[in-house]
Amino acid sequence: MTTVVLNRRTLLTAGSSFLASGVLATGVSGLLLPARADGLAPTESMAGGANNYRKGAAIVDRIGKGGFWMSGTVRRAGDGAPLAGQRIQIWAHTVEGQEHEPQSHGATLTDKNGAFRLEMPQIIPIFGQPHGHLAYDSGEFKTVFLRPVMRSAKETSLEAHFVLQPA
Repeated sequence: MTTVVLNRRTLLTAGSSFLASGVLATGVSGLLLPARADGLAPTESMAGGANNYRKGAAIVDRIGKGGFWMSGTVRRAGDGAPLAGQRIQIWAHTVEGQEHEPQSHGATLTDKNGAFRLEMPQIIPIFGQPHGHLAYDSGEFKTVFLRPVMRSAKETSLEAHFVLQPA
């Protein structure tokens, strides 16, 4: 029976071997360059995503009294570059209003990293599913409507990610 001794020397030797195998497999540039998203496919609109959409919903700091967070990212198709300053409209059926009511709608802009985050009232189920609605519709890229469904109505956040194709 072979006994393996774990000490600093064996760990360094094993780590060096692992690193060397990575260099041989990918070359040095594979270790030094960040991963690229070449060929990143655009997000397709979801069925039901445009339900109760309101063109031109106001950009707001928060929808209603808050307590629930809707967040995500916006990237460009192909290279995956983050898109700053993109308008994302958000609406849902919440404890404060139904998804067709004006107080249930608001919009936000992405930051320099293409991320957005907007606080809103707790989403509650409608037609048996707790879900949110999000839309990109600014015109520079093709319009995309998303309708992500939550696993549970007890969740207090929901994420949605957009990969946009030029219009």
